[in-house]
Amino acid sequence: MDIDLLSLTILLLLAFIASFLNAIVGGGGLISLPALMAVGLPPSTAIATNKLANTISNGTSMLTFLRAGKVDIKKIGKILPFIFVGSLLGAFTVHLVSPAILKPLMLVMLVLVAAYTMFKKDWGQQYQERVLSTAKHLAYIGAFAAIGFYDGFFGPGTGSFFIFILLMMGYDFLQAAGNAKAFNFTSNLAALIMFLVLGEVHFLYGFSMGFVMIFGAILGSKFALKRGTSMMRVIFIVMTCLLILKNAWDYFFH
Repeated sequence: MDIDLLSLTILLLLAFIASFLNAIVGGGGLISLPALMAVGLPPSTAIATNKLANTISNGTSMLTFLRAGKVDIKKIGKILPFIFVGSLLGAFTVHLVSPAILKPLMLVMLVLVAAYTMFKKDWGQQYQERVLSTAKHLAYIGAFAAIGFYDGFFGPGTGSFFIFILLMMGYDFLQAAGNAKAFNFTSNLAALIMFLVLGEVHFLYGFSMGFVMIFGAILGSKFALKRGTSMMRVIFIVMTCLLILKNAWDYFFH
């Protein structure tokens, strides 16, 4: 594939913006995945290449939140293997089924996430420690594994889904965002491994985007930590609504 310098420059600029937003509340795939398709990559290669770039980006964000004490390693560590396996299975399934089949369900779920967050105004403003029953604990693990599968299979909106479930568990927006970065990194890494085995990754685009995304992720994470939960709630709702509009347009008009 011939690489146009202007197209690469625009791609890297969009990658920076995507990683900045992704570090705050997720939703960067709204920008980075269409950008990769716009330069001519087929859908499966675009998804795979996006996973390489986002593994680097989410790893950077995770470390920034971890240093700030916003990643609850003790509690979320037990969930990571389920997300990893779910994402592996999702990445493998891309070769068997078109990701488009999940778009209607994803749209419904995103609408529910946005509506619930908008109407529950004090939600996620402060940490509320909750003792979970075995049934609820298993339900949350199942939900995270399913989101991991979705991330490996398609991806856009994953950060919003992770944050939403973490808010339901009692975390505030900052802690939810930090923990979500650990989940995103895990699911991205698992999917990336599968895509590498399948030979789908475009390394030049992936590493170029990943390098630029390091800086976007650092700035985005620091912005989130500085602005706090109230600002993050607003950005979360805005990004989720943009995801709804983008995917509704793709589903109904493309």
